[in-house]
Amino acid sequence: MAKKASSFSALGGLVFSTDAGRHCPDCSQPVGQCACKQPVVAEGDGIARVRRESKGRGGKTVTTISGVPLPPDQLKELASTLKRRCGTGGALKDGVIEIQGDHVDLLIGELVKQGFKAKKSGG
Repeated sequence: MAKKASSFSALGGLVFSTDAGRHCPDCSQPVGQCACKQPVVAEGDGIARVRRESKGRGGKTVTTISGVPLPPDQLKELASTLKRRCGTGGALKDGVIEIQGDHVDLLIGELVKQGFKAKKSGG
């Protein structure tokens, strides 16, 4: 029967990490420290889904755009362009563009004009 280790030094340098964030499929490094420097493009069917949300936001309405097939740097530029077009603020969180206010129809038109397939999602 094996003895239990009575101290951390008796474990012999055993390390456990709970870091299980997004990793590059080629080099298995975290995305920010990727050795192969390949841009990660959102997977999906290539259709940008635009929806109006207010749940969990203190009653404030936000228009979200998800599923845009662009690498992170181009997605950030697109978010800036759309925020300027709507004349409001917003954010880019985990590949989802958030625009303050209800601008679903305006954003669908703008995305189609820029060559993306876009459709209204939700109610």
